[in-house]
Amino acid sequence: MRKSSSGTLVYSTETGRLCPACGEPLANCRCKALAKAAVAGDGAVRVSRQTKGRGGKCVTLVKGVALDAAALAVLGKALRAACGAGGTVKDGVIEVQGEHVDTVLATLLKLGHRAKKAG
Repeated sequence: MRKSSSGTLVYSTETGRLCPACGEPLANCRCKALAKAAVAGDGAVRVSRQTKGRGGKCVTLVKGVALDAAALAVLGKALRAACGAGGTVKDGVIEVQGEHVDTVLATLLKLGHRAKKAG
């Protein structure tokens, strides 16, 4: 049995290395699953328009959606289809090509998200 400087168990001869955060064996550690389940967002989805750094082209941005990466990609696809435009999902932000703030806002409200215009 080995302990860390803070006094928590880090190794057991029965199970091997232990996670310092949850105390479970590394094979059964639930810390990573909990970290993936926690998503950023305050509940308010913000829809804005941006042209900065895009050569004058307009892009509609959707920020603050409290969904995981897979669900965010599905929502992005639905928003792009509703607008009839292209776009992408980068770093938790949905980008829709063109000025579609009102269409995106209406679609998000219809899907049950608390959305508001920003900027």
